[in-house]
Amino acid sequence: MDLNEAITGRRAVREYTEEAVDERTIRRLIDAAVHAPSAVNQQPWTFTVVRNQGVLDRISGDAKSHMLATMPASSHAEHFRSLLNDPNFHIFYHAPVLILISAVAEGPWAVEDCALAAENLMLAAYAARLGTCWIGFAQSFLNTSAGKNMLGLPAAWVSVAPIIVGYPKAAPPPVPRKEPEVRWIG
Repeated sequence: MDLNEAITGRRAVREYTEEAVDERTIRRLIDAAVHAPSAVNQQPWTFTVVRNQGVLDRISGDAKSHMLATMPASSHAEHFRSLLNDPNFHIFYHAPVLILISAVAEGPWAVEDCALAAENLMLAAYAARLGTCWIGFAQSFLNTSAGKNMLGLPAAWVSVAPIIVGYPKAAPPPVPRKEPEVRWIG
């Protein structure tokens, strides 16, 4: 797959088949992630792979409760509250795999480095005909002591990018993109 096709074709997938993603494929995605650039070549990332649906179900429930208890008021708050209060809503959309990218320690660019690794992982997944979605609803909870304990993460790690991975039930349609504001200096 050509790089431009991967960049323009990748979408957030929220409906997955039950088909498992094999370990070899997951390792290839992580290999793509670690080839991302990082500030001062620190490569501050670590990867936690969760394929146990029971664990994913528990995280989903606890993360929903955490979000409802801590969510600030915003223009999207009511929509989010409605979604999070729905007992049938699973924040991981029943995807077969969660790959959590964490920074091994706080640093001035560790979060940005992990985000670059996440983008590489998501593009590689799309090229492999897999779907992905960065699950923002999980981030805050996975940075609490309860969330870290659930996954056995050290207290110093910073959970940055909870990425679900699986085989999409259908290809999500393209979404409109805003015309970028470009300022030219000189």
